[in-house]
Amino acid sequence: MDRWTLALLVLAGLTAGWVDAVVGGGGLVQLPALLLVPGITPVQALATNKLAAIMGTSVSAATYYRRVGPDLRTAAPMAATAFVGAVGGAAVASHIPADAFEPIILVVLVGVLVYTVARPRLGARTDLRWTGNGHRWAAAGIGLVVGTYDGMLGPGTGTFLVLACVSVLGYAFLPASAIAKIVNLATNAGALCFFVPYGAVVWGLGLAVGVANLLGGYLGARTAVAKGSGFVRMVFVVVVSALVCKLGWDLLAGRG
Repeated sequence: MDRWTLALLVLAGLTAGWVDAVVGGGGLVQLPALLLVPGITPVQALATNKLAAIMGTSVSAATYYRRVGPDLRTAAPMAATAFVGAVGGAAVASHIPADAFEPIILVVLVGVLVYTVARPRLGARTDLRWTGNGHRWAAAGIGLVVGTYDGMLGPGTGTFLVLACVSVLGYAFLPASAIAKIVNLATNAGALCFFVPYGAVVWGLGLAVGVANLLGGYLGARTAVAKGSGFVRMVFVVVVSALVCKLGWDLLAGRG
């Protein structure tokens, strides 16, 4: 690998860490960049992406925890089921082609974008839909579904977590991002529990990109905390739009 490719990967890691810390979706940047490495397989790229991502999510989750104080009654059950889902998803990742998911994800993301833009007050303040066990069961269900997706494919996981916390549970965008980072940390750890024994992680590459992702995650979390839910919502719309464009382009190119 030449130095220019390495520089591109480090820049992608920094950008991905920032985006992921604010609203999720860093895999949109980082995973495609890793796939540019000569000789790397899709499973190796996915596994190495998880190693780099967990470094960024660790520092962003810690930053959010100190500065926002996310609701652990939500984050704990969601993270626990997400971890289990991610282990299972990673176990089947090498057997399911990514193009089997792309049309479904594209439709979901278009719906997410329309729903968010059509409701400008969505996520402006926290107004929880349930309390007690109902809230915890809903959080656990979200964690299991999104965690399984993250283990199998990954890009957009943080974005789906933020959306679920906002639209299903009723959080404002800033605390939703704080919860999403704790859960995303669990999904990355769960996926690595499978990928490390499987031997799919490219360690040197993952650690190099991970250092950049860590720095981006720290800066992104501080930016989100300073700017508040309105800023997070704006970045959310931009990231979802980018995901829609990328997946749409991939589908069109695949048919072309």
